[in-house]
Amino acid sequence: CQTAGGQQTYMEQENDWDRDLLLDPAWEKQQRKTFTAWCNSHLRKAGTQIENIEEDFRDGLKLMLLLEVISGERLPKPERGKMRVHKINNVNKALDFIASKGVKLVSIGAEEIVDGNAKMTLGMIWTIILRFAIQDISVEETSAKEGLLLWCQRKTAPYKNVNVQNFHISWKDGLAFNALIHRHRPELIDYDKLRKDDPVTNLNNAFEVAERYLDIPKMLDAEDIVGTLRPDEKAIMTYVSCFYHAFSGAQKAETAANRICKVLAVNQENEHLMEDYEKLASDLLEWIRRTIPWLENRAPEKTMTEMQQKLEDFRDYRRVHKPPKVQEKCQLEINFNTLQTKLRLSNRPAFMPSEGRMVSDINGAWHKLEGAEKGYEEWLLNEIRRLERLDHLAEKFRQKAAIHESWTDGKEAMLTQKDYETASLSEIKALLKKHEAFESDLAAHQDRVEQIAAIAQELNELDYYDSPSVNARCQKICEQWDALGSLTQSRRESLERTEKQLESIDELYLEYAKRAAPFNNWMEGAMEDLQDMFIVHNIEEIQGLITAHDQFKSTLPEANKEREAIQAIQAEVQKIAQYNGIKLAGNNPYTTITPQSIDKKWEKVQQLVPQRDQALQEELARQQSNDHLRRQFANQANMIGPWIQNKMAEIGRISIEMNGTLEDQLTHLRQYEQSIIEYKPNIDQLEGDHQLIQEALIFDNKYTAYTMEHLRVGWEQLLTTIARTINEIENQILTRDAKGISQEQLHEYRTSFNHFDKDHSGVLQAEEFKACLISLGYDVENNKQGDAEFARIMGIVDPNNSGAVTFQAFIDFMSRETTDTDTADQVIASFKILAGDKNYITAEELRRELPPDQAEYCIARMAPYTGPDAVQGALDYMSFSTALYGESDL
Repeated sequence: CQTAGGQQTYMEQENDWDRDLLLDPAWEKQQRKTFTAWCNSHLRKAGTQIENIEEDFRDGLKLMLLLEVISGERLPKPERGKMRVHKINNVNKALDFIASKGVKLVSIGAEEIVDGNAKMTLGMIWTIILRFAIQDISVEETSAKEGLLLWCQRKTAPYKNVNVQNFHISWKDGLAFNALIHRHRPELIDYDKLRKDDPVTNLNNAFEVAERYLDIPKMLDAEDIVGTLRPDEKAIMTYVSCFYHAFSGAQKAETAANRICKVLAVNQENEHLMEDYEKLASDLLEWIRRTIPWLENRAPEKTMTEMQQKLEDFRDYRRVHKPPKVQEKCQLEINFNTLQTKLRLSNRPAFMPSEGRMVSDINGAWHKLEGAEKGYEEWLLNEIRRLERLDHLAEKFRQKAAIHESWTDGKEAMLTQKDYETASLSEIKALLKKHEAFESDLAAHQDRVEQIAAIAQELNELDYYDSPSVNARCQKICEQWDALGSLTQSRRESLERTEKQLESIDELYLEYAKRAAPFNNWMEGAMEDLQDMFIVHNIEEIQGLITAHDQFKSTLPEANKEREAIQAIQAEVQKIAQYNGIKLAGNNPYTTITPQSIDKKWEKVQQLVPQRDQALQEELARQQSNDHLRRQFANQANMIGPWIQNKMAEIGRISIEMNGTLEDQLTHLRQYEQSIIEYKPNIDQLEGDHQLIQEALIFDNKYTAYTMEHLRVGWEQLLTTIARTINEIENQILTRDAKGISQEQLHEYRTSFNHFDKDHSGVLQAEEFKACLISLGYDVENNKQGDAEFARIMGIVDPNNSGAVTFQAFIDFMSRETTDTDTADQVIASFKILAGDKNYITAEELRRELPPDQAEYCIARMAPYTGPDAVQGALDYMSFSTALYGESDL
């Protein structure tokens, strides 16, 4: 209903408007007739009536009597004298009584009533009708006039050709009056036989039925309404209000039905939210269950391509698949908190998800997921690094093995020949020297064999997939090497047995062979080193190789001098032979290394040096590019990392400072959330830089302490924190509006809470909460009574005995004990009205009084009524109402 002040303002507006139009001839006639009938409908209870409205109220006696009948109160004793002053006093007593009911009578005085002023008298009666017949009519917190109109619209909505939009034109054809009667008493009206083009018949039918069966006197003639362009609004309102009061019992049933619908709607919405939570939780847990084994699988692949595909799959998981699940998890927690808040506000029990789908279960599963995810990327990169090293080592093994196998080719046949048995002395000496040169060559190759064995061992230790073939080849080389050693020793022994018989030796050939062999080995080693593969990971390492190469190049002049000296020995042999007329019998008997082969290999070394220069410079350029990628990532990471930390701190400060209303805070936080979302391209750009670094196989970055993993976690925490902070404010608004908490009260609660939340953790420990309560005037001092009161409060705000109190639980407590909420008893009382005061209700009654979906909702859930007064099809609304506030089915 309207407050007294609000009603007074409304009546002042009605009176001002009324005086401008009251004396329209057609309207005045309708108002005289309607107001007279309305007054007589009440005066007849006192055994009297009026004939002329402005004449019969002039002495004030019947006016006072009318007010006593309609109010049920006694007015001061009237004065019975005939003098004008007696009449004025009586009318003033009536006007004073009207004013005592909160109605301000503007420009209506006792003298005008006593003088029979028609305009003033009709205005006064309209004011009485408004106050005592219409004021208390309110539907959904509307004003009296709007409430009456809304009631008419709802009741006549199902009827064809009826569209009530006002209290004048909408009633001219009479169908609206008939629809009101048929809606409440269908047996009195045959609505389908009425015709819109016969308004007089329609109006007379409604007025006659109302007078005969509803005790509503005929207040207008059909001709009065049909014969005017626009019927008088106040006459129609007065007439319609009589219908409203005649059907007040049905109105009580409608009010009860509205209450039940409201309660059922809350339950239905909550059940939908519970079902949505269960489905979302199941889907998320199923995704986690499927994903964890994939992340826990550390079975390495055999090739770089397969491992790089695994890394790409993991990147897709982090960029594409996981972020939506992070949002789903956050949204799930928000939905859970919002649902619990709604359940508390509607006096419903807390929602308990089915087994295995609690928020704690989801957090536990998520923790396992992140545990499985932790280290997976590092393992992938280590495996790629291992495979890269394996490929490098395997290629190096094959190169060295090929060089060695090429060198050993034919050596066994050479060592097993018996040429020394028929050789001359000089030939024997030559064979012995040649063998010494071979032993020197053999010793020079010992290092390569050891390198080959070491590489094979390292490949085994690194679990190289093709280790069997490597081991077989290495084993063959080692066995062959052992055989060569044995054969070399055996041949030496054979040659030394005949050495005593051999004296002639060509010193120059021997000197040539001795110097040519190590120089030849040096050149072969140099060529091998110049063609050796290398792998580096930073600028320092490649610069080290460049420095070593420069040092090698600095030794070339000395090497060239040695080459010239060796060639000079051969030239000296030729010179001596020519000088002494000696005919040389072929090549140097002590070595197969010819001056031509030395020059050829030296030329090859000269060609390989610039090629090595180019390869090293290209690698230097690659490492410089990698260093640029490191700096590029570091520059972004060093900005984004502190930005995320600052935003986290700012969110905490916003939630504490409480600037403005909750709506202002919510708007500010949503704008803040939008600014964070708009920062996402920077994260995406950093992800792109990170991918470039990984694709370049860069495994360290000295320019930043931030890793992509660290920044990803920070970003996800930032999004989750702002979403949860917004949800907290939304729940506070929900609580404030539902509990009737003012903005000032909520601000006081938040200020008190923040004051005692010293560590800004968002919760109060038990002692902090006690201090907060004391500051708000609660008697929880350290005594027996205070301890008992505090224990009671803690049982409400901390039912799980966690020892901490959230702000939501705090404001719930501050409002719940003084706030009016729906209860099971209220719902039972509402059903009792619909059931006509019976202890049970039927499906037919539910379908008649409630909207279809809510009626079927009740029928499906109500148990059969088994009381002694039960009838066929009776339903138990009492146990149903109690269950609405009991434990949830979910």
